[in-house]
Amino acid sequence: MKMRPIMFVGTGSDVGKSIITAGFCRILLQDGYRPAPFKAQNMSLNSFATKDGLEIGRAQAVQAEACSIECDTRMNPVLLKPTSLTGSQVILHGKPIGNQSAKEYFLGNNKENLFGEAKIAFDALEKEYFPVVMEGAGSISELNLKHRDIVNLRMAAHANACVYLVADIDKGGVFGSVYGTIALLEEWERALIKGIIINKFRGDISLFDSGRTKLEELTGIPVVGVVPYAKDIYIEEEDSVALNTKKVSAGSFSNKISIAVILLPHLSNYTDFNLLERDERVNLYYTKDPLEIAKAAIVILPGTKNTLSDLHFLRKEGLAQAILNSYENGNKVIGICGGYQMMGELVEDPYEVESSFTVLPGLGLLPIKTIMTKEKVTVQREFLFKENKAVCKGYEIHMGESKTVESAPLLHTIDGKPEGYLLNNNCWGTYVHGILDNQLVIDDLLGSFSIKRVETYQEFKEKNFDALATILRASLDIEYMYSQSNLNND
Repeated sequence: MKMRPIMFVGTGSDVGKSIITAGFCRILLQDGYRPAPFKAQNMSLNSFATKDGLEIGRAQAVQAEACSIECDTRMNPVLLKPTSLTGSQVILHGKPIGNQSAKEYFLGNNKENLFGEAKIAFDALEKEYFPVVMEGAGSISELNLKHRDIVNLRMAAHANACVYLVADIDKGGVFGSVYGTIALLEEWERALIKGIIINKFRGDISLFDSGRTKLEELTGIPVVGVVPYAKDIYIEEEDSVALNTKKVSAGSFSNKISIAVILLPHLSNYTDFNLLERDERVNLYYTKDPLEIAKAAIVILPGTKNTLSDLHFLRKEGLAQAILNSYENGNKVIGICGGYQMMGELVEDPYEVESSFTVLPGLGLLPIKTIMTKEKVTVQREFLFKENKAVCKGYEIHMGESKTVESAPLLHTIDGKPEGYLLNNNCWGTYVHGILDNQLVIDDLLGSFSIKRVETYQEFKEKNFDALATILRASLDIEYMYSQSNLNND
């Protein structure tokens, strides 16, 4: 059966669109289809490098995994990576094309050009995969912006997609958000909506039977499912809003090793710590409190979209000294990407690639100096970590190049090139994101806490894709959704 594209849009941000899209991708794969994800425009600091060295949003890379295919830039042709409260780097088809303020981007004249590029990417993707499973962004009823929309219902109309509106009942106000969203749509937009999905329901779902009826009466659109709040399902998150749900203090865990990830203003790719978070030996938390840093046995400086601004932040807030004190007290300090750059002696940005700071001293933990360059590195990596023989995997996404007069590489890429800096077992840094997705590296980091693992991270992710698909099958009217997309019905 050939199918029209299926699209999941939302009443707002962080309602679960990305995860439902991933789960539906897995359902289609299980049912013999060849699905692929698509999101015309994504705003996220979590990104991923494709095999051909280009950059897309992390959510679409995860959704491609759910489809058991390699990700490529057609799945996310436009990516916005915030560099400040009001500005973002614009990435088109995997390559940066410049920085723009929010006003320039959302009110400027280039949105039609970008919409054209998004449609080209979708059309190419649809020729190879069926059906394409699309994801919207934010709310579909932003009246001041939607006439310039390139990701929600205008994109759905181009794709001739069956659209499902996702609402998060856990946020409260689900009736108002669903009814209000649909009431604000124009007639052609309402015609695209084939169903409503209530997400993150806690407790006995049968208690919402009358609520389902009320919503259908109010909107004239069927509620195709109520999805339970599935706290035991693990799918990598994309939206920075999800950081609000993370732990922010060490707490009291005498039998675990506490790891503090520095909560930088422009923190990126916090998915680097997903495997560590679920390790039973670890108590991981995100903090910008010097007192909480002092409680950690391991301090991690993560990636950032603005190295110099965040380095300035570390000094202004007293975090730089807290990190140095932690190392002097015998704790481990490691850095990834921008965090690695900060650990050096100097960071220069002569072209003001990231900020108005042109030069700042680093933390001085590693004998490296970094110069920001105009070209961005985006590449997948296979490497050997320290003296280990097993091949590990990761990826690089960064501006800048770091150099040292001393050679003490943390790892070697599979073609023999040195990378990163290993000062000692308590202090190292690397440009490689995903380095902590490798159990070998985690066991080395945790030292005497290490125990043998049986399940790999990839096996764990596959198991959770399947578990998510099982929950969605039990919660959604899949038969109805398939019938709506059946091209034979057109």
